[in-house]
Amino acid sequence: MKLDKYTVGKRYGKALFELAIEKQEADKIYQELLTLREIFHDVPDLGEILSDARLEPYEKDEIMKHLVSGFDGMMKNFLYVVYNYSRMNDLLLMIDEYERRYDEHKSLLLGTALTAVPLTKEQHQQMEEKAAKLLGYEQAHLINLIDPSVVGGVVIEANNKVIDGSIHKQLEKIQELLLK
Repeated sequence: MKLDKYTVGKRYGKALFELAIEKQEADKIYQELLTLREIFHDVPDLGEILSDARLEPYEKDEIMKHLVSGFDGMMKNFLYVVYNYSRMNDLLLMIDEYERRYDEHKSLLLGTALTAVPLTKEQHQQMEEKAAKLLGYEQAHLINLIDPSVVGGVVIEANNKVIDGSIHKQLEKIQELLLK
């Protein structure tokens, strides 16, 4: 049975994270993965090129040699395992999974905060502190997105959860109570 790329990404990302924790290299590997993500964004077809069966192995090997030259140890080994199994086109999904686990490990909540108007720096900081506390994290990093349809308040989306503190939602709740 062939695995879909999301399952592959989760498995490889999880395996790399668990090994990095075991070897006490989670922070180093995280930084290297961020560098790798940048490379893949700068050269969007790199994963496809390295996984393409139509290219000669020596051509792909040469590209791989350049790619791994900036890495050593665990990261270099990981890249070669991914390459040897022709999974380089799934690498960004692996990085996403590692990052998700890394953030959980660091108790960092990532998400967005929808507001009608931009938040001041102080309001943004207070909102992050409250969201982190409410969802059981030590800290939060929320990107403030502006959406004029949010009449007032804030809608926070993080880790597949939504905290709707908008005035619209509060009015809906009041309406429900009045209709009962």
